[in-house]
Amino acid sequence: MPITSATDRSTDAAAVPASDDAAAEPIMLELVDENGRTIGTAEKVSAHLAPGRLHRAFSVFLFDDRGRLLLQRRALGKYHSPGVWSNTCCGHPYPGEPPFVAAARRTGEELGLAPALLREAGTVRYNHPDPASGLVEQEYNHLFVGLVRAEPRPDPEEIADTAFVTPAELDELRGRGTFSAWFMTVLDAARPAIREVTGAGAGW
Repeated sequence: MPITSATDRSTDAAAVPASDDAAAEPIMLELVDENGRTIGTAEKVSAHLAPGRLHRAFSVFLFDDRGRLLLQRRALGKYHSPGVWSNTCCGHPYPGEPPFVAAARRTGEELGLAPALLREAGTVRYNHPDPASGLVEQEYNHLFVGLVRAEPRPDPEEIADTAFVTPAELDELRGRGTFSAWFMTVLDAARPAIREVTGAGAGW
């Protein structure tokens, strides 16, 4: 289970630079009702303050051709859940942005790669407080599963480390490392689609 540090990333055109103008603007999320219908917007941090406001999110699970899951360890500078392991990529669509488009965009921005395959894998709604930060994830989450054949080139401001893991290696890592509060919820919800993509032999 080799773990690759994001500080090893080299710089070239494949990296997606952050926009100074975009960074200066407040990031808005799409608020939804229990059925996933848009009902408004809220600033990102305020939507996560307890008790949290239900908003649209996405989670991506990418696998290599051996059926290993690409994990990321969130950068220590993240405002929410810093330094913990989580799924390949997760985030929030901009208001009006299709979740599939947001998932592909953020995968490129965070990991410097484009999936070889990306497909929808359903939705899951959850309420997960984060004990470390006191923030709350009230999310209507769109799930995506796919394949990756390029080497991750993570942005160190977003990701500290990456690792490809088998189910057994994931269990081992969970025994000695901290994972995001939402990780097992989204993984379990995505498992039917994961098995279709990776095949029964991968063990997911």
